[in-house]
Amino acid sequence: MDLRQLRYFIAIVEQGSFSKAAEFLNVAQPALSLHVRNLESELGCALLFRSPQGVVATEAGEILVRNARVIIDQFSIARQEIQEHEAEPSGEVRLGLPGTISQILAVPLILEAQRRFPKVKLRIAEAMSGFVLEWIREARVDLAVLYTSVSDRTLTSLPVLSEELWLLGPMKPPASVEPPGAGQCSYQQVTKLPLVLPSSTHGLRALLEKEAADHALQLNTVFEVDSYANIKSMVEIGAGYSILPFNSIAREVQSGRLLAWRIGKPKLQRSVNLVCPADRPVTRAVSSIEALCRTVLLNLASTGKWNGVKVIK
Repeated sequence: MDLRQLRYFIAIVEQGSFSKAAEFLNVAQPALSLHVRNLESELGCALLFRSPQGVVATEAGEILVRNARVIIDQFSIARQEIQEHEAEPSGEVRLGLPGTISQILAVPLILEAQRRFPKVKLRIAEAMSGFVLEWIREARVDLAVLYTSVSDRTLTSLPVLSEELWLLGPMKPPASVEPPGAGQCSYQQVTKLPLVLPSSTHGLRALLEKEAADHALQLNTVFEVDSYANIKSMVEIGAGYSILPFNSIAREVQSGRLLAWRIGKPKLQRSVNLVCPADRPVTRAVSSIEALCRTVLLNLASTGKWNGVKVIK
């Protein structure tokens, strides 16, 4: 039994004859007769009483007509709701962000989402990258923007931006420390400096350690601080040097509170990735916010509102 059979049966009962129903439906009369025979065979009873004057529904046929009308009406309502949903996304979307990305992305994304998708409720969940990655694996958030690139059977990531990392130092170097010369310095020079870095659980520290190990170098970490603000304060008072993305130090460098050097040989950079579920379906609201995230990220890069990043093509 399917919707087409139900529609045909209703038309036959309402028209009172196979021939009138065939004309009304623009369907061959033998096809209608076959559909009715199939219904009667499936249900195990007669649905129509045939006479020279036409056809009328039996008691069982009346039951079928009554319920068929409800089923068809409900299907029409469902189809309309789905079409409206597709036309304008709605529902809740939970986006996970590490603090350093959230402070750049969250506000412009929220405002743009409200303007474009007023029926979508965007919720921002902020934590360290490791926690955000765990949240999206456990479906506690629907999307994430991370510095970590992920590709496995549960998650997929799209690199959007590339962010360069810089050495930052105090205006007055610590005693007995030879600061780098003007311009660019090598990573080997950086590793010899007293460094104030995030702890080993931080994604940035993991990247720096891996880069050092790949080049047979060892970081000279003298303080571990997980807050960028506190790292900058420690560097400013001369406790050491650090390595951070340029956007996070641009204001202090421009105001003359900190010095900054580009790092080369090798150049240090990390990617900004949109991370999405690969093992479960996503709603239209989620896919809309995912696309909007990328648009806003690209706009932040092109307008210079996110300093020191480049678009990954």
